[in-house]
Amino acid sequence: MKNQSLSIAVVQHDCDENRDHNRAATIAGIREAAGRGARLILLQELYATRYFCQSEACRHFDLSEPIPGPSTDLLSLLAAELQVVIVASLFEKRAAGLYHNTAVVLDVDGSIAGTYRKMHIPDDPGFYEKFYFAPGDSGFTPIDTTLGRLGVLVCWDQWFPEAARLMALAGAELLLYPTAIGWDCNDTDAEQKRQLDAWVTIQRSHAIANAIPVVACNRSGFEADDTQQGPGIQFWGNSFIAGAQGEVLAMAASTPTVLVHELELQRTEQVRRTWPFLRDRRIDAYGDLNKRYRD
Repeated sequence: MKNQSLSIAVVQHDCDENRDHNRAATIAGIREAAGRGARLILLQELYATRYFCQSEACRHFDLSEPIPGPSTDLLSLLAAELQVVIVASLFEKRAAGLYHNTAVVLDVDGSIAGTYRKMHIPDDPGFYEKFYFAPGDSGFTPIDTTLGRLGVLVCWDQWFPEAARLMALAGAELLLYPTAIGWDCNDTDAEQKRQLDAWVTIQRSHAIANAIPVVACNRSGFEADDTQQGPGIQFWGNSFIAGAQGEVLAMAASTPTVLVHELELQRTEQVRRTWPFLRDRRIDAYGDLNKRYRD
């Protein structure tokens, strides 16, 4: 990082059918975060729309947009005005019939610093993303900005330690996860608690294993399945910021929240000196990681 500390924010909010309403909530959150001193602002996954992947419907492809396009134009002006870096997740139309779940990074001058196309694409009840999104094809490459080198990943990527490690090995100075995850309303309270605990724990583990901060921004609120075939999703919020030893520094509740925290970036160097995981990796013995499973 170019700075010893960095004020970072996440903007967590509900979404409905009105894209203008969703964008207005996001813009208000960005302005609040910047007003509270944030320099780097992370938005939730697919921030401008409902989570349409609860069902498979071709009409939802109309929600996609190119990059550059309307969202990047809007966020570019905002980033330049407020002198902040914004990380936003969009439904990208790359070409006719080719779509991605893409995170785009706007630098402090409003330029597009880079994009990351979601690599791991789920296909589960209520999360039918393979119908909409092609997997990313640019690898796990950090994005350089005025504020430093960002390891941007998206939602389902957060469950895979390989993705976090490869970003860290490529020099990422923190990991950022725009997210849309919640409960099946038919799950028991105990199962819901286990899922939330697992979600927080796996991401904290990425911070620990790589000695870099992790920032996750989830959406909040209930969203019905528009086909009425599924129970809908209660997005659990709980966006959080963790330090280089996995310590939770700030966490939101389940309601719309702008969370701001000052990260001490020099701690990565301090932690890696005493917990030298990168030094002690047995890279000569990890070849089987390239296999689907060892039979």
